[in-house]
Amino acid sequence: MEQFRHIGEVLGSLKALMVLQDDIQINQSQCRLLLDIFSMAFDSIAGEIKQNLKLEEKNSKWKALEQPLRDLHRVFKEVELYIRQCMDSRDWWGKAISLHQNKDSIEFHIHNLLSHFPAVIEAIETAGEISGLDQVEMEKRRVMLVKKYDKIWNDPVLFEWRFGKQYLVHKEVCNRFEGAWREDRWRLIEALKEKRSLGSNSLTKNELRLVDMLLIKLNGPDSSRGKLFPSSILLGGKDYQVRRRLEGGGQYKEIQWLGESFVLRHFYGEVETLTSEISTLLSLSHPNILQYLCGFCDEDKKECFLVMELMNKDMSTYMKENCGPRRRVLLPLPVVVDLMLQIARGMEYLHSQKIYHGELNPCNILLKMRNSSEGYFQAKISGFGLSSITDSSSSRNSSAQNSVHPFIWHAPEVLAEQEQLGSTSSLKYTEKADVYSFGMLCFELLTGKVPFEDGHLQGDKMSRNIRAGERPLFPFPSPKYLVNLTKRCWQTDPSHRLSFSSICRILRYIKKFLAMNPDQGLPQLQSPPLDYCDIEAGFLKKISVEGGRSSMNSVSQIPYQMFSYRLLEKEKTCSDIKDNNCEAASDAGYICKDAASLCKEDSASVCKDENVSVVEDPIVPPSDTRSVFSDVRSICSETPVKYVKKIPTKKKSPEVNVKKGTGTPRIRAPRPSPLNPCGRSSKINRDTHSPLVTTPLRQNRRTRGHVSDSELH
Repeated sequence: MEQFRHIGEVLGSLKALMVLQDDIQINQSQCRLLLDIFSMAFDSIAGEIKQNLKLEEKNSKWKALEQPLRDLHRVFKEVELYIRQCMDSRDWWGKAISLHQNKDSIEFHIHNLLSHFPAVIEAIETAGEISGLDQVEMEKRRVMLVKKYDKIWNDPVLFEWRFGKQYLVHKEVCNRFEGAWREDRWRLIEALKEKRSLGSNSLTKNELRLVDMLLIKLNGPDSSRGKLFPSSILLGGKDYQVRRRLEGGGQYKEIQWLGESFVLRHFYGEVETLTSEISTLLSLSHPNILQYLCGFCDEDKKECFLVMELMNKDMSTYMKENCGPRRRVLLPLPVVVDLMLQIARGMEYLHSQKIYHGELNPCNILLKMRNSSEGYFQAKISGFGLSSITDSSSSRNSSAQNSVHPFIWHAPEVLAEQEQLGSTSSLKYTEKADVYSFGMLCFELLTGKVPFEDGHLQGDKMSRNIRAGERPLFPFPSPKYLVNLTKRCWQTDPSHRLSFSSICRILRYIKKFLAMNPDQGLPQLQSPPLDYCDIEAGFLKKISVEGGRSSMNSVSQIPYQMFSYRLLEKEKTCSDIKDNNCEAASDAGYICKDAASLCKEDSASVCKDENVSVVEDPIVPPSDTRSVFSDVRSICSETPVKYVKKIPTKKKSPEVNVKKGTGTPRIRAPRPSPLNPCGRSSKINRDTHSPLVTTPLRQNRRTRGHVSDSELH
């Protein structure tokens, strides 16, 4: 309850900030969308709590809600800080450059909300199943949940109709995702036109040139949006200054411009030959790739300037500082999974644009602390594009990697092609090669070790071993479900590797598992009931049949994907239980058959001496495991064998021993004996002294008193 109260406090702060929403000059519509959808999230949680939980049980039965609500509170807090940033009116030009083409509010904040929200809903349902004292009400609640997770709802359209409002993805909200970003671009264009109309009376000459540059980028035709502008716009700014040089042989510098800090990539080359690549880089926009904001050139000097956003450090530097030989402080498992998901999302976006990285390694993963205080990072992928520049990311990485050979991140097929060609300049990278490199990144995040750092083979021998199938070894204990995912990524056969869209779905569901099963004791030893790679295979089979693969990358599809995973998980769990029961029942049937044959052999020898004939009944396999294990009987007592004494028809039948005053036979528990090895109920014939063995059916008939003595024989 305390975590839910904290979420309410953040929402109250958001509403107080948005009282002055008309004064927001950058991304006003996206801020409104954030307020509306986060308000809906709070109301939906409140309704679920009211329907399923009891306040007096908050200290005893609400424990399942604590971690999901804590994660959701962090998402709410990050949204509050984002809106504060948009409301800050200082350094308007710098914010216009930084935010003029990105969709952080939708692709980052709303993605995080929709990824965490199903965990909160399921946690409330889990607590609701044990909450309350009215058994009838609790049973009805369980019936309702069973109907909710019926496989009939495993369809995107039906899910939206039935659960869209509960999971914040009904059509009216989804239509605003793209509309809000377009409205903000239109508002910025109008603000720029208004500033230009004021002319030189209120703007400097350089600011007027900035207005024209941004208008062309935002409102110009597609062919001119990647245009490079004169470098004098950048270098002529009154506050432009170089603060320090970064790693990369002089290409990268940290600069101050328009009141903000940026990274400047400065290089020389034929600008005309690079125009197409630079135009592609400037058109990309995703919260998990390094954002190229604008480009400038000096055609006379043949130099180019690309302005990018500033990050704190790369992953390689962070791992060396915290996970070196002397100090090994591993990241918490939820933080590791969050970083893996961000990297996978960035690569999913690049592949959707037909861009393949080829150099995915820790030096090209840039990190920045998020605005929350819980140790989470924002990850951005860099090092892609402009492969023809001599001073490229490979030289940038050389000093950082030191003795580590760069080919440990390359897929076996890339190493084989590199050996044939003798160089890396003409290599053709593929999607599956990037997935292999991602698997190596996952290994380093999980273990804190560089892959193969403990290996005794280096150079060409290691390259041959990698192509032969050698992979790094995970230490014990390691989370099995993440180890399996990593191994699926670095398979030798590229066709056996996952796609980044599949990896994103799996990691989102793993995040939900960690939220609903918080760390207790050794989190590395906790494991989901099923392998999520198997669930993903079932999900892919379903969407390929229905032909809905193209729309699955949309943010609005995240709740349906997680719901579908839940249904497939329940279906596969029930199927496995049924298979196990059938296997157990089959084993029990074999035991009964073996016992029957054993008893038959033993009894045959008795019957041979005592003039007893054997009549076999057909064996009927058990229909349910409960019928096999519910009775605590001896194995032989279930053997379908009948023993009938051969007695002359004229002889007098033995009398039934009846207890006085009851009218019913006295049944005593059978005892095993050499003459009665199966422990069946028997009676000694006084004339022949041979055992008269009766089946359980005959015992019941005698007990009921509906059979005469003559019928027994």
